[in-house]
Amino acid sequence: MDRLPIDREVQHLTLSEQTRSRIDREVAKYPADQKQSAVIASLTIVQREQGWISPAAERAVADYLGMPAIAVHEVVTFYNMFNTQPVGRFKLNVCTNLPCALSGGTSALKHLCDRLGVAPGETTADGLFTVQETECLGACGDAPAMLVNDQRLCSFMGPERLDSLIEQLRDEAAKGESK
Repeated sequence: MDRLPIDREVQHLTLSEQTRSRIDREVAKYPADQKQSAVIASLTIVQREQGWISPAAERAVADYLGMPAIAVHEVVTFYNMFNTQPVGRFKLNVCTNLPCALSGGTSALKHLCDRLGVAPGETTADGLFTVQETECLGACGDAPAMLVNDQRLCSFMGPERLDSLIEQLRDEAAKGESK
């Protein structure tokens, strides 16, 4: 892993007023003594703004929520929806858990990587695509399944559908459409 261990000194990050305001709205949903319950929502806000969760962002969220930095780090590294390094404009998570693997998930991952010229976990040279292997997406009946930018579930992703998706995403990027 290329990240610094959490107990090392990390660069200080100050959350913007807008970020703190958004986090405060999430914190308000919980009892006053349980603001750490908003950790996932807080990390999601930071990631949407910065594109990934750096060690400095982990520390800033921990400080703001009054919780140990290691507890925030555990959340970030447990859930694959959090990016622990910069990713491409389109993060493509391909499920290779057993039901998807039996229905072509491993082949789908290989096809994507071959088509884009990257290995799992890498980003294309143009910065458009990051391909990642992921655990169950809860769409076993639609296998092989994948997730685009942690929001868009795609089903039955054989080679033709994968090629079509890549072209569609390239077109979106060329038109300047948002994630």
